Amino acid sequence: MKRKLIAPLAMTSAIAGLFLLQMEPAYPQFSTFNASDPGVQGGARGTGRPLPGLSATQNAFFLDGQADFNEEEAVADGLGPRMNLDGCGACHIQPAIGGTSPAVNPQVAFAKAAVPSQFPAVDGFIRSNGPVREARFVLNPDGTPDGGVHALFTITGRAGATGCNLTQPNFDKELLAKNIIFRIPTPVFGAGLMEQISDEDIVANQRANAAAKQALGIFGRPNFAVAGRTISGSSNNNGNDGTIARFGWKAQNKSLLLFSGEAYNVEMGITNELFQTEREENAACQFATVPNDVTNTDGATPLEAISAIEKFSFFMRFLDAPAPSTTSPGGSFSISDGKRLFNAVGCAHCHTPSFRTGDSTVAALRNKPVNLYSDLLVHDMGVGLADGVSQGEAGPREFRSAPLWGLGQRIFFLHDGRTSNLETAIREHSSTGSEANGVVANFNSLGERDKQDVLNFLRSL
Repeated sequence: MKRKLIAPLAMTSAIAGLFLLQMEPAYPQFSTFNASDPGVQGGARGTGRPLPGLSATQNAFFLDGQADFNEEEAVADGLGPRMNLDGCGACHIQPAIGGTSPAVNPQVAFAKAAVPSQFPAVDGFIRSNGPVREARFVLNPDGTPDGGVHALFTITGRAGATGCNLTQPNFDKELLAKNIIFRIPTPVFGAGLMEQISDEDIVANQRANAAAKQALGIFGRPNFAVAGRTISGSSNNNGNDGTIARFGWKAQNKSLLLFSGEAYNVEMGITNELFQTEREENAACQFATVPNDVTNTDGATPLEAISAIEKFSFFMRFLDAPAPSTTSPGGSFSISDGKRLFNAVGCAHCHTPSFRTGDSTVAALRNKPVNLYSDLLVHDMGVGLADGVSQGEAGPREFRSAPLWGLGQRIFFLHDGRTSNLETAIREHSSTGSEANGVVANFNSLGERDKQDVLNFLRSL
């Protein structure tokens, strides 16, 4: 009887083995996995809301500034004569007011709706699927440095601009000469918190972990605008006050008021108390009192009295930072492990996870954590990201470590919006001479699932 049982048992084992062999390819260890960008995340994440703890009066300033930030300007308001768009909110709208470029570029509709003939001049680099861009010329015709914004559009042909005849720059010629670089809008979430970080803390963080940074080739430096201060010894090239500038792609602006005044004049052509001179002084193209927007000394209330750039500043100053997700994308374990790996490979040496604000007259900004993921220093990013433009003390290859809070909901990456893929953006940090080469090499050496955890962590911010 025992011999009769052996054959059926052997046959059963063979059939089971065959079944297991057929099923093996479905197991994870036999499949190929490649890390990929989880993509733009949904949900509000608190973006666009005011800081918690504002007083009723401060909240009123926030709301009034928000409305002005969102407003579309007309020729009668001082728009132009040259400009890139007609309002702050159209550029800073992803994923909420105060953000960055939306998926659909409003510059296309702005041109085609009013003066369609002006769009062909820029259709080589301004597209309906984004991003919003400004154009800067690297060099002047004589070979000297330019670096300034050359506005895309003019008020010629727009309502209220009768008699103004301006031509656009020859963008095709400059594109062929590779003399144009582009910038996309920076998000301004949590900007008031960033404004209140002390210079002392920024410098102390610069000096922290010096050996580890040096081993990776990371140095970085503040964008000082110095007037004979021993703290730097550099020349004063941008007219600020000798403290650390921190706003803009090259940390070229010291304060939100300066940031607002410059953008109002450069991006929309609207003069103000900080920038009182028109960038285009053609007498036939002036249709508003110069400067266009100033303090109304006859205003009955503070909100009626302050100028637009002050309103913009209050809106940005009181705008809350984005709230990170703890579960999306990829789940809490993946995000937590991605954060650990982000630190381990060296990303945090430039994208400092957190600072703390100092004293402030506004309680909502006083001694608060600032989880911005930036050291606010400028770093040499090598030839791959170099744009040939200097601003303040930041040179042609230097850029501020971009704050990463809110990264999960951004569509376009890097200063020129060249990619919408987060993994590509990481790899673009590496090129000849870049301070990020060591860190990118560490990231590239990770396994695919570890890379995915890092990408999930970044998209959770």
